[in-house]
Amino acid sequence: MDNSKSLILKGVFWNGLQLVVNQSFTFIVRLILAKLLLPEQFGIIGMATVFTGFVQVLTELGIGAALVQRKDDQLNPIHYHTSFWTGVIWSALLFLLMTFVAAPFAADFYNEPILKILIPVISIGILLSPINLVNKAQLTKQMNFKKIARIENITNIIAGIISIVMALLGAGVWSLAFNSTAIILFAIPLYFKATGWFPKLIWSKEAFKDVFGFGIYTTGTNVINYFINNVDYLLIGKVLSAQALGAYTFAFVLTDTFRGKLMSVINNVMYPLYGKKQGDPEALKKYYLKVVSYNSIIIYPIMVLLLTLAEPIILNIFGEKWHDSIIPLKILSVSVMIHMLVNSNTALIRGLGKPGLEMKLQLFKAFIFIPTLIFGIYTNGIIGASWAILINKIIAVIIAQYTFNKLINIKISSKEFFSEIKAPWIASILAYSLGYFLYVTLNVHYIITGVAIMIIYCLTIFVSIGKELTLQIKELKRIRQ
Repeated sequence: MDNSKSLILKGVFWNGLQLVVNQSFTFIVRLILAKLLLPEQFGIIGMATVFTGFVQVLTELGIGAALVQRKDDQLNPIHYHTSFWTGVIWSALLFLLMTFVAAPFAADFYNEPILKILIPVISIGILLSPINLVNKAQLTKQMNFKKIARIENITNIIAGIISIVMALLGAGVWSLAFNSTAIILFAIPLYFKATGWFPKLIWSKEAFKDVFGFGIYTTGTNVINYFINNVDYLLIGKVLSAQALGAYTFAFVLTDTFRGKLMSVINNVMYPLYGKKQGDPEALKKYYLKVVSYNSIIIYPIMVLLLTLAEPIILNIFGEKWHDSIIPLKILSVSVMIHMLVNSNTALIRGLGKPGLEMKLQLFKAFIFIPTLIFGIYTNGIIGASWAILINKIIAVIIAQYTFNKLINIKISSKEFFSEIKAPWIASILAYSLGYFLYVTLNVHYIITGVAIMIIYCLTIFVSIGKELTLQIKELKRIRQ
């Protein structure tokens, strides 16, 4: 078997296992919080994470990505020690910034005094996260996703259980604040044990320049990405209300957050592999198209369920207080389906060692996205914001197609691209049509309708590409043995 293919399948399996465990516990925590909290309280969490998430992006300085992207002969131990201490010192400065500057500013900006305390508590994770930076980069570079999955699963289970107990005891928003910090804290000893690597008191200016030269572009891209992905939270919380932000955040958690988790699984596997295959455009094209296809196959049925049955799912499971999330949930479900067409292009461009190009593309998209988002929010609130996101996902697909053909010399024709996603799109259209007919026309119970949607989707996929998927599953079983 081709070694690269084996590495991909191993990575997908272990990252997939990590995703299932992480998402399951995350969903349970979110479900309990949604039952216990009001949309306004959920909105406050959204307000806090806008600021803490932005600083989290700055924490690594792109160093982790640089360590993974560099070939083995371009790195020596001093690069790792320098990266560790740079991250630790930088994160300490960011923590102080969050505690004494960002937290008071956010409290005044949103007129929510609780943010003065909530943001510093959540920011403890920022202070701790660089401690795992080098260890995780080493495991990723080795494509040892099995160890990463074990560590992440153990920490998520422990933190998830504690957070659930806290929520049931009435801790409210603090249970979620604890969860994000505890995951990082519990992982520290496990990562050191997994790699056997420990930092020495060594720092090199030359090594810093070498790693930071790549990382600065990656960080710039991540900052732009974060701003694009969270400017809606910032504006909705300021222009509308905490309640509106809570409803919007909840719809986002069920759609785009789930998509982001899946994207991180595949991208974590493909990023180091793209770096190894920089000189083979045909191999890169093949891997990229398969990633698009398999991502779509996995995510589309979930989004079709939400698109078709958003109202009964929200009202029956989460309650009437989340009614305002229904329409945004439907729109964002479609936007996620569109986004899946380009969700691995960032890893591809970065893996090719072109972070500068990636940053320029994100800047271009930001200039388009922000005006449409502002227009949407001011004209139609969170529904308008959802439509703005959908429109910009379509634009992102067009930009990605141009990028492949013109800027990075990987020729992917429209025919090749759409042939890879034909099966999941056909299956989704059939599943949605059946679901709409059963639930809206015949008034069939939403659970029965949901089961029917999944059955018709899976049958269509099996008929279309079942043989290919069966071969991939057999290969995965051989790898596990």
